[in-house]
Amino acid sequence: MAGSISLLSFISLFFSIFIASSFSASPPKPTTITIPISPFPKHPSSSSDPFQSLNFFASATISRARHLKRPKSNSSLTKTPLFPRSYGGYSISLSFGTPPQTISFVMDTGSSLVWLPCTSRYLCSECSFPNIEPTKIPTFMPKFSSSSKLVGCRNPKCGWIFGDNVKCEGCEPSSKNCSQTCPAYLIQYGSGSTVGKLLSETLDFPEKTVSDFLVGCSLLSIRQPSGIAGFGRGQESLPSQLGLSKFSYCLISHKFDDTPQSSDLVLYSGSNSGDTKNDGLSYTPFQKNPGTSKSAFRDYYYLLLRKVIVGGESVEIPYKYLVPGSDGNGGTIVDSGSTFTFMEKPVFQAVSQAFTKQMANYTRARDVESRTGLQPCFDISREKSVIFPELVFKFKGGAKMALPITNYFSLVTDSGIACLTIVTDGVAGPEVDIGPAIILGNYQQQNFHIEYDLENDRFGFRKQSCQ
Repeated sequence: MAGSISLLSFISLFFSIFIASSFSASPPKPTTITIPISPFPKHPSSSSDPFQSLNFFASATISRARHLKRPKSNSSLTKTPLFPRSYGGYSISLSFGTPPQTISFVMDTGSSLVWLPCTSRYLCSECSFPNIEPTKIPTFMPKFSSSSKLVGCRNPKCGWIFGDNVKCEGCEPSSKNCSQTCPAYLIQYGSGSTVGKLLSETLDFPEKTVSDFLVGCSLLSIRQPSGIAGFGRGQESLPSQLGLSKFSYCLISHKFDDTPQSSDLVLYSGSNSGDTKNDGLSYTPFQKNPGTSKSAFRDYYYLLLRKVIVGGESVEIPYKYLVPGSDGNGGTIVDSGSTFTFMEKPVFQAVSQAFTKQMANYTRARDVESRTGLQPCFDISREKSVIFPELVFKFKGGAKMALPITNYFSLVTDSGIACLTIVTDGVAGPEVDIGPAIILGNYQQQNFHIEYDLENDRFGFRKQSCQ
């Protein structure tokens, strides 16, 4: 794990800071919550050089993939804005505490814990946002919230993170009056890590209030200046804690990064089993990973990808990459936290070669490929017209996701260079051949209405302008 301080020093410093910090029942009614969602502010590595920006996205996607592949361990609705950000992700704002304090979060379907920068003593190594110093990152202040409570070691919600055999120092196994708090958590992501303590808090939406919500209070982080809202399949995720029957989003194009433009993240609670309308959506069932003993894999949304079709021709992909084996490796997941789609090298090479073969009449821009980490790239600056082969993902049940060209080729207008926005491992560092073989990133989900139907255990999509 990269960083300027060691893990032991990180945790030791955490406890010294945490001790110095102060923290001063009927079922919820069905609701629908809509939240704006948008791309996140520019990362310090972002640049006016478009090729350097593409290289950053490619590298970040590969780092993210390595983490996901080998992790450490009657309906009503609510809407919230979803904003596109130039570091490659999308953000939402959530309000915690009494009175409410609003914090920005990365929306992440590849992890489950909801956590936020916490207390005035929050420290972040290698963290920066535009015009925000690392020491001035917006943080949640538990001491200003009358509903903030540390989660006890014997609280069942502590077991959501640490399992049933969590060790409570100084408490007998049979003790019911243990005064110890739940241990500190350490979570690693592709881009960094965070450590903190678990709180029970109030989550406040304009239409409803949710009490006793489990949220992480992070005091120290490495390259994670914003909180993360986990939308994965774990018990601690936002959908699980709210008891959502489904949630959906429409990711606005990354060309609106860091602007006030946003689309909606919609949260549905209550049964939708009687709703037979699909609103033009194509559905494919979520898949079970037979290797779910690897706890982190249980958080992922697996889809059964049957075929990858390039220019009307099916790409030959070995079966073991399309379907998870008994060891849990292989298969496809959908992840809002990854920018570009990731494919293990044998899959990527087959797809890349299909594009190269069908676009053999265009000039390869190999210098750009070396600068960006993307391939193939083509110089089309002198072409009067260009024919890009259509890219289609075909899923179990016959659902076909035919991608718009802008979702799988990035065109740098001033240079006339177009690059395939799918990446593989082994470009920077060793290959990782465990975990999901294909990770469907948010770049390929732009301008699609995406639905996670949790009640019916299926994934839905349709093309839609998200502006």
